[in-house]
Amino acid sequence: MRCLVLSAAVLLAGCAGPFGPAGQAIGDCSALAGCPVCPVCPAPPSAQRVNPLEVVDFAALPGWNSGEQAAAWPALLSSCQALRFREAWRGVCAKATELRSPTDEQARRFLEDQFVPWRVANPDGALDGLVTGYYEPVLRGSRTKVAPFVHPLYGPPDDLLTIDLSATNPDLRGMRLRGRIEGKRVVPYYSRAEIARGTAPVAGKELLWVDDPVEAFFLQVQGSGRVQLANGETLRVGYADQNGHPFQSIGRFLVERGELKLGETSMQSIKTWAAANPQRVEDLLDQNPSFVFFRELTLADPASGPIGAFGVPLLAGRSIAVDTRYVPLGAPVFLATTFPASTTPMTRLVLAQDSGGAIRNPVRADFFWGSGAEAGAQAGRTRQQGRMWVLLPRGMKPPPAGAATP
Repeated sequence: MRCLVLSAAVLLAGCAGPFGPAGQAIGDCSALAGCPVCPVCPAPPSAQRVNPLEVVDFAALPGWNSGEQAAAWPALLSSCQALRFREAWRGVCAKATELRSPTDEQARRFLEDQFVPWRVANPDGALDGLVTGYYEPVLRGSRTKVAPFVHPLYGPPDDLLTIDLSATNPDLRGMRLRGRIEGKRVVPYYSRAEIARGTAPVAGKELLWVDDPVEAFFLQVQGSGRVQLANGETLRVGYADQNGHPFQSIGRFLVERGELKLGETSMQSIKTWAAANPQRVEDLLDQNPSFVFFRELTLADPASGPIGAFGVPLLAGRSIAVDTRYVPLGAPVFLATTFPASTTPMTRLVLAQDSGGAIRNPVRADFFWGSGAEAGAQAGRTRQQGRMWVLLPRGMKPPPAGAATP
């Protein structure tokens, strides 16, 4: 669902992967691309790689004994709906289901009896990593194009190809390319600007029409959301596919142009800028060539969160997106970070129930805050350092290179 799902904090440089850190990586000469004679790019220094997962004691988890582990139980039971069919998890999930509504002490005792904590580290040995936030936005829309609802949300076009690279090279598992046929060649799919101008064959693929292009843009950033219709009906849309272009931060673009200050860039500040510069919004959004296509989802329970990559509903404050090359989907994770825009510690048990192409690194989490404007405000302020411990059933060991599946 969320191959592009990230928080508003990544607008400047939030999530990893194609969004990248704000600083230039060692050995990256891209900043020199415009110089008359570029020097030879130095090779990055060799570094000893460490095992991303290492067994520790529960005593190593800060705030473990005072945590509200029972609050994560609904998310754990949700994960178990899928994990209970796997040998390593069958017994643990059966016992967790019997417990149903434990106290914090009962939940903590159960986890200590049934699980082993594995400390998560980055390849260079660093234990700290980036924690961002995301949420489910709520937009106003219509099933037909009628003012002010003139900005479409599209389903996947028929000519969009997905090329699974693992079919020819197992080392590229999870790597997919998007493209289209042009003559006898496979070429990159149309960019966001080309799709918006009608170059791509998307006519007839409109799912809904919304009243704000900037809100539609942030819906694509988040990967899922709700749309309220004039008749009171609320629909949910989720990620269906993407055009294959890497995300480019429009927040960073505004900073580079001197429109916003580096430390003040957020989803809220970008919306404020857009409201003050409506004639320049189209050009701003075109700076990001990435484009997300949606599908309509059933909204049987308004209190239920969107479906994450693990196939279960996300729980506000207890679900995170992770890099599944290192942290197995469905597994409990103990997260030690701080509350948004503060130094107040936030330590809690969460469940790895989502993923995203922008979530790249062992110690990397995107924290799900829930739905609506308040959750969006929290997500927009979430950008801090954190540490992670993944809990695996006793006797279960991840592959040496990092767990990809539970």
